[in-house]
Amino acid sequence: MNLNSEKIVLGIDPGTLVLGYALVNQQNLTMTMITLGIIDLSKFDDHYVKLKKIFEKIVFLIDQYHPDELAIEAPFYGKNVQSMLKLGRAQGVAMAAALSREIPIFEYAPRKIKQAITGNGNASKEQVAAMLKNILKVDETSIYLDATDALGAAVCHLFQNQKITNHKSTNSWKDFIAKNPNRIQ
Repeated sequence: MNLNSEKIVLGIDPGTLVLGYALVNQQNLTMTMITLGIIDLSKFDDHYVKLKKIFEKIVFLIDQYHPDELAIEAPFYGKNVQSMLKLGRAQGVAMAAALSREIPIFEYAPRKIKQAITGNGNASKEQVAAMLKNILKVDETSIYLDATDALGAAVCHLFQNQKITNHKSTNSWKDFIAKNPNRIQ
């Protein structure tokens, strides 16, 4: 990334009950959280109405904040095929919204996001949220871990572009901090 550049990334954690979103601005090497939140889809019974609401909200966010790229969490394999199908549809609709505005899409596995943020691909959602609060220097991230997961996707994407995530495996927080002093302040 050019040191004098600015980039806004829209992060998405797809879901059919709750979809998380977050926008992060990176100017030079400083990241700032613009906003984060959720789309509460639990109040809609019709799956197709949920997909329409996802599309409309993502297009609204794109039109309001003008992100340069979309970073989306990839669905992970589950035992319930119907849930996976619905989750895949939600992800596809979010991607279609970005494509309708010609926004490039980057997909990351949940384990990759956790690894990029905490140094541990098996970190809990709460650990990821705590590290994001530290990285972005914010007091609150969200009471919804879906929004924090979306924030993680956006930050992971920015780290990928900076080539920051090429660190070796860590065995403890102390080891992670020692190997990544620029990530902790």
